[in-house]
Amino acid sequence: MRDENQDTIVHAKVEDTQGPKVKRKDACLVVIYGQDLGRKYNIVGRDLRIGRATTNDICISQDAVSREHAYIIVDDFGIKIRDNDSTNGTYINDNKIHEAYLRDGDLVKVGRSIFKFLSGDNIESSYHEEIFRLSTVDGLTQVFNRRYFMETLERELSRARRYDRPLALLIFDIDYFKRCNDTYGHRAGDFVLRRIAELVTMRARKVDVVARYGGEEFTVILPEIEIRGAHIFAEKIRKLIEDETFAFEGRKIPVTISIGVADVDSSVANADDLIQTADRRLYAAKAGGRNRVVDHD
Repeated sequence: MRDENQDTIVHAKVEDTQGPKVKRKDACLVVIYGQDLGRKYNIVGRDLRIGRATTNDICISQDAVSREHAYIIVDDFGIKIRDNDSTNGTYINDNKIHEAYLRDGDLVKVGRSIFKFLSGDNIESSYHEEIFRLSTVDGLTQVFNRRYFMETLERELSRARRYDRPLALLIFDIDYFKRCNDTYGHRAGDFVLRRIAELVTMRARKVDVVARYGGEEFTVILPEIEIRGAHIFAEKIRKLIEDETFAFEGRKIPVTISIGVADVDSSVANADDLIQTADRRLYAAKAGGRNRVVDHD
């Protein structure tokens, strides 16, 4: 993963009296979702330009990004980001901003790319911790990624077999998600993915593992749960999503999910068998009209 500092870009300093001067700390932006995943951009007492044009310090080659989209500005009070009247806006922690100071851990979204702002006395340590986290967590939704899901499912299946304990798996995806992207735009689609991940994580137990399996598809590993209990949980999250108001930039987006449920029985020899059973039932739910749960063939 590259760590490159490009030529210094000088901008006029911004007058700001909102707070006392702060001690200058090392800081950087790390790509946690999008192209150049894991790349680090150091902020070393200089301003940076972000945009689609190749002349920018941080170049993001996406149609949703303006040629000169935003500025990172270093002043006596900290480090701020200023939107440059871009077409699609700049977001901090999902809030659209014109100008705002960054705090350690803030998520900055430009187009479909997401950066994490790191600041402190030891950002190298923080950076390496973030890279390790990216190996297990999906940058967009902040739930576990497919790799971590597969490793955990293998481990939980082995434990269930060894101790003769129940284990269930849910696979669900968003109904007509392509239509959502085509109608409301990919930024709205990203919002829906993040919100669904939040809602399901809030409803899940601590021992459950919620993961993004790929695209608009998610999984939930349910240790110590038999098929009936898994069906009940699946119905709860299906209804939760159906009743939720998904509103993005003033527009309401209808969202439902279809769910396939499987548990460990005599037909399951390995993790792939369990996944295939849940996936088959997911497609049965979609074929049966969507916005429903299927737990048997």
